[in-house]
Amino acid sequence: MKFDDYQYTRPDIETLSEQIKVLIQQFREAKSTEVQSQLMDQIEELRSEFDSMHNICSIRHTVNTKDEFYEKENEYFDLNSPKYQEVVTEYYKALLASPYRKELESQKGELLFSIADLSTKTFEPSILEDLQEENKLRSDYTKIKAKANIEFRGKTYNLSSIIKFHNDPDRTIRKESFDAKYKFYSENADAIEEIYDKLVKVRTRIAQKLGYKNFIELGYARMLRSDYNAADVANYRKQILEDVVPIANGLKNRQKKRLGIDNFYYYDEPFKFKTGNAAPKGSPEWIVNHAKTMYKELSPETHEFFSYMNDTGLMDLVSKDGKATGGYCTFIKKYKSPYIFSNFNGTSHDIDVLTHEAGHAFQVYESRNMEVMEYHWPTYEACEIHSMSMEFFTWPWMHLFFEEDVDKYKFSHLAGSISFLPYGVSVDEFQHKVYENPEMTPEERNAVWASIEKKYMPYKNHGDNDFLNRGRFWLQQGHIFEMPFYYIDYTLAQVCAFQFWKKDQMNHEDAWNDYVKLCKEGGSRSFLELVKFANLRSPFEDGCVASVVEIIQDYLNNVDDSKW
Repeated sequence: MKFDDYQYTRPDIETLSEQIKVLIQQFREAKSTEVQSQLMDQIEELRSEFDSMHNICSIRHTVNTKDEFYEKENEYFDLNSPKYQEVVTEYYKALLASPYRKELESQKGELLFSIADLSTKTFEPSILEDLQEENKLRSDYTKIKAKANIEFRGKTYNLSSIIKFHNDPDRTIRKESFDAKYKFYSENADAIEEIYDKLVKVRTRIAQKLGYKNFIELGYARMLRSDYNAADVANYRKQILEDVVPIANGLKNRQKKRLGIDNFYYYDEPFKFKTGNAAPKGSPEWIVNHAKTMYKELSPETHEFFSYMNDTGLMDLVSKDGKATGGYCTFIKKYKSPYIFSNFNGTSHDIDVLTHEAGHAFQVYESRNMEVMEYHWPTYEACEIHSMSMEFFTWPWMHLFFEEDVDKYKFSHLAGSISFLPYGVSVDEFQHKVYENPEMTPEERNAVWASIEKKYMPYKNHGDNDFLNRGRFWLQQGHIFEMPFYYIDYTLAQVCAFQFWKKDQMNHEDAWNDYVKLCKEGGSRSFLELVKFANLRSPFEDGCVASVVEIIQDYLNNVDDSKW
């Protein structure tokens, strides 16, 4: 069955809640492990239906935000997901109180109960209306960005399609395209800042109603972080500051020298080489055809997976009017199907996003048959190991997409990956500062961003761009609005992915076997347990970051990039 044929039916939240509550009561009254286990399976089936309909709706809404039917359905889920969360919390409480908990842990896995424990600390009926408000605000932010119409040189672009001009060899075109984009953001900045101000306040209110000092602890609980805390993350950011910022700064100076310019401005950052950035040599259809070859040759597992994704229409890759920005992978449990969403724009990012989201999709495809819903995905930082590592495992096939520019692409990809780390921790530190001081004004938040930016990215030069000079760059980072505290996960995973890259250079078979083993494990272990299971080193461990980036720096130093 193709994705277009997947049936969508709006779930009746009242009926569903009542059905689950009846099963929860039967679960509480059950006199054996066997009966409780069977009831868990029945609850799982009802949850699967709601979750699957929600995901189908979300996909179809983001593919076309102008579709009035799915816009209304999306609003329905914004309003009713908190009610669903309420009944799931009741289920989790029943699990934790089970007299047969030890036997169920042995059968279903201990992590389910850790997830239940953390999740029950993130919800009480008193926050229902606050959660509805939070959902609406997140959707409002998405809509503003999705409806962007950017006028540039006589044509209209959206936030995804304008990006190709940021990479243009003509410096004037680069600057004009950036200025056109930031004109849109400037015109909408007050509205976006108002949305965020309301988000910060509603999240703080939720946290305080649940007994937290501020939203930070609640944010970590929402992310299901069971084996590290904000202090561990702060120490990790310190490693990035000391071990990576100097390298990233050096790479930017190297780029400036390579381009032969005196002043390295914001609009020069995406343009890597005088001879032009490496870009795919064909159309989106051409890219997908080469991806078929790549995944067929990489392994039998990836061949089966990518054939399934392609043959059943489980990918929407190309940017178009009305489509939401960004890229993601999700999973429709009812059909045991991953789904990849992206916005191709004619740059090397098309290949990065394809391999990245394919890494997510491959992982959940490998763990799709797990009985426990919570185990289909691991926590986000572990999820990103699969995606970022897939970007590197596919390196041997990059010549298919970039042909004579393959070495240029690899240099740019690796240099870009390490240069991303300071930005990633900047987003995280910003969010900690914001939620520690929720009463800050928008202007004060912008000043905090500007200060953090100077700390981690001292090479930044905004020239005469008023939007950037006012510290508003962060307004375009969707994760800050939609999934607070998520962004550090990319950097933690990047350090793990670098370890896979290092291992792959030495012994591909061992590295790939560890990777597939990790994917099959899904979310049945916590982040640090999965890292250990995959024979990787914890990014929180002192010296880990330095040991990884040193190898990468050696690789980059041995590349003669002056020829490009």
